[in-house]
Amino acid sequence: MVAVIIIPLAIVVIVGIVGYLVYRFVIYDHLCNRSVNETLRKYNIKKTQFQIIKEYHESKGEKISEKEISHLEKHYRQHEPEQFLAMYDVIRDKSETSEKD
Repeated sequence: MVAVIIIPLAIVVIVGIVGYLVYRFVIYDHLCNRSVNETLRKYNIKKTQFQIIKEYHESKGEKISEKEISHLEKHYRQHEPEQFLAMYDVIRDKSETSEKD
């Protein structure tokens, strides 16, 4: 009698946990990536998220590995998407300033 309740309950719990993990680690990141790419396209920015982060840190004189860039890309994409526009503005301003000199 107890098995009739426990087995379906265990199945529902397992399916729920798997569903949450798929959403959290796959679907959520995909939605965030699409949102950032749409924003970059909206402002007619031809650079990728990776390129923006790399050029931003190079303009500051910092050496950063590709693994660190990928980690920052995912962090910014999921938690601080507006940072891509801010970094792009800094890159653009520095390139305009260096062209004037």
